[in-house]
Amino acid sequence: MVGCGARSTCAVVCGRCHTLAVSHPANISPRSTASDSSRLGALFGSDALLPLWIAEPYVPLAPPILTAIEERAALGWYGYETRPDSAKSAFWTWMSERHGWDSGGLSTLVSPSVGTSIAVLINELSDPGEGVIIQPPVFTDFKPLITSSNRRVVRNPLTLTRDGYQMDLDGLFEKASDPATRLMILCNPHNPVGRLWSRTELDSVARICADNNVVVISDEIHADLAHPPYPFTPFGDVAEDSGVTWAATHGPIKTFGLAGVCDTLLITDNADIASQFETVSRQLHLTRNNVFATAAFETAYQEGGPWLDDLLKLTVANVERLSEGLNRIEVMPQQATYLAWLDFRYLELDVPELAQWLTDTGLALSPGHWFGREGAGFARMSVAVDPATIEEAIHRLN
Repeated sequence: MVGCGARSTCAVVCGRCHTLAVSHPANISPRSTASDSSRLGALFGSDALLPLWIAEPYVPLAPPILTAIEERAALGWYGYETRPDSAKSAFWTWMSERHGWDSGGLSTLVSPSVGTSIAVLINELSDPGEGVIIQPPVFTDFKPLITSSNRRVVRNPLTLTRDGYQMDLDGLFEKASDPATRLMILCNPHNPVGRLWSRTELDSVARICADNNVVVISDEIHADLAHPPYPFTPFGDVAEDSGVTWAATHGPIKTFGLAGVCDTLLITDNADIASQFETVSRQLHLTRNNVFATAAFETAYQEGGPWLDDLLKLTVANVERLSEGLNRIEVMPQQATYLAWLDFRYLELDVPELAQWLTDTGLALSPGHWFGREGAGFARMSVAVDPATIEEAIHRLN
């Protein structure tokens, strides 16, 4: 059960100095990235901040997963161990039951991280100097993954309309039709703006890329965080009829707060992509097992459903409360993820001024410009927290 309590994140106003005093969850490591003093100081200019800038939940995690890790630790043996087929089977049972997607005709490959999968595919499926399409504002790691591989970033920004963010499909066709553009990194659901792309939108992407021989890498690591009643549509499910070449990233790391434990998965229906990825995996030893990761992975997909349902209810309620409680800051419409996208443009501050304004509130949020210049004037905030933390954030922001 997700909820409040002694182990949940809390924040209070110190009576002596009227500044924010922050208490972190008892079960969060003192070395967590989110609250690391040196990291906060370097990025935000202060370490005395309530950290809501990392894409992870700050609530007690699913008890079955904790039990599985504890029981595995109790064995007292941590040597080499094979990865059971039941782990992948648990994932596909989950995907079938929750998203109507099955494993027929697909390769399911283990990868240490989403970034690893994307980096390998960029290197294997394109040549230096060729273009990779991204749609900013978008996950911060995409751009450096491209540039560090000596590939060219091809920007096809999202369009912000009265109905929320939309893909610029005309712009996508124009960029994809350049013969020097080889790949597209699709974010589905889209981090940070919280859009779930519809089957119609994904079909358009698939056909545009198929017609222009552009390979689609669909980052679907937030797939399970669709807000009811909005459905998540796997790109691979839509791609079948288009002939597009594709691969998708999945795994439990965002869904269950297991980024420090678990591996991820790379899924594709293309035998050549699967073979190329497996070759690199063998060369670089990317699939060495972690005994705790295996236990957590399988248990998450077998027993984590009720906990996730509670997390989604909490997330939706927190987004609604933010929308109600903030005076002039707009919470953008959200269909997925536990990451609220906040619009501060009414302040009419430039990028450095808004960054300082946010720090002065006592909150560490991800400034929108981190996700591309189209994010300037916005900020991303994790809302997978207890309601008291949401109330404190509202108080500080108002």
